[in-house]
Amino acid sequence: MLYREDRHGNRLSRLGFGCMRFTKKNGKIVLRKAGREIMRAYQAGVNYFDTAYIYGDSEEALGKIFTHYGIREKICIATKLPQYLVKKKEDAERIFTEELRRLQTGYVDYYLMHMLNDPSSWQRLVDLGILDWLLEKQAAGQIRQIGFSYHGNADQFCKLLDAYDWDFCQIQYNYLDEHAQAGRTGLEYAAKKGVPVIIMEPLRGGKLTDALPEKAKEVFRKADSGRSPAEWGFRWLYDQPGVTVVLSGMNTEEMVLENARIAGTAEVGCVSDAERAVYGEVLDIIRKTMKVGCTGCRYCMPCPHHVDIPGVFAAWNRKGADGYISALREYFMCVAARHDYTGAANCVGCGACEAHCPQGIGIRKELAQAKKELEGVPFRTVRAVAPLVMRY
Repeated sequence: MLYREDRHGNRLSRLGFGCMRFTKKNGKIVLRKAGREIMRAYQAGVNYFDTAYIYGDSEEALGKIFTHYGIREKICIATKLPQYLVKKKEDAERIFTEELRRLQTGYVDYYLMHMLNDPSSWQRLVDLGILDWLLEKQAAGQIRQIGFSYHGNADQFCKLLDAYDWDFCQIQYNYLDEHAQAGRTGLEYAAKKGVPVIIMEPLRGGKLTDALPEKAKEVFRKADSGRSPAEWGFRWLYDQPGVTVVLSGMNTEEMVLENARIAGTAEVGCVSDAERAVYGEVLDIIRKTMKVGCTGCRYCMPCPHHVDIPGVFAAWNRKGADGYISALREYFMCVAARHDYTGAANCVGCGACEAHCPQGIGIRKELAQAKKELEGVPFRTVRAVAPLVMRY
């Protein structure tokens, strides 16, 4: 296993265990199976385990496993405060106390504000006294490092990074999402500031493995028949110096061992120019399933009417690649679940964006179609209900 250091000199395994996708039976995690997978990962050198308050019984399962095998002091636990459910400081205290009970521990190594969308979301927490509360917990040794997980565009991500001296952050990133959400722009900005970046969705929840178009799989096979699509996906990430840990939601021992092998051999510089061309061929095939040919270059931005044009198109393109539910989820998290809505409905048809688009996209027409497909009854229902349970 290869390792990278965080801001405080702690060694973190390049491969992290994402603990949201354990095998379940009758709605409950199969504890013995999960325990074997955890221990396989631990024995292979994995020391970073990521969970969250809202991941069902994940925290509780991890607490039992780490206690049973006596490895709590030898690994790092990352879990998350569902900040969108926090309305007062007492909510944070209650949730955190419950998390410690579930995890059977007295402290959390890496504590994330779950799904911060923009600086205003963070400012809301600051105004509630959550930052003071976090610093109190940190001084008491109950929280070792403070970070956030993010779904949103690169501009807001960079502003959020500047809003506080974060210990680390977590973003969605893979070769298909290189210019979506925080993207390469956000990754490199974090690296410039010296903020470690944890990667989630490195394989798009399996969309870059078994669910790849057959033609794309064939391109990978011709380039190197010994590598799986998953290995191609991981190597693309490990090649980049700004990537600290790559999370994988592993649920078989074979998957654990394979991913650990890759994380132990793929280093910065492992991707050749010829291999970059292979990724380009695969992307061309995938993009044929997409709605609009937006590359996420952001030349169209900023929009004078506050439309996150690349964000809208990224979510819309997910409809073609991953289906309607994935697209709606992306759209809501990245452009709609924010204090300052930046969705397609903001477009007034001024056309300022089209003059700068190197792809020659008819942005106004495409935004109208994206709005029609994404802002239907399901979207309006979710947006109406969300403020009743969330604060954003």
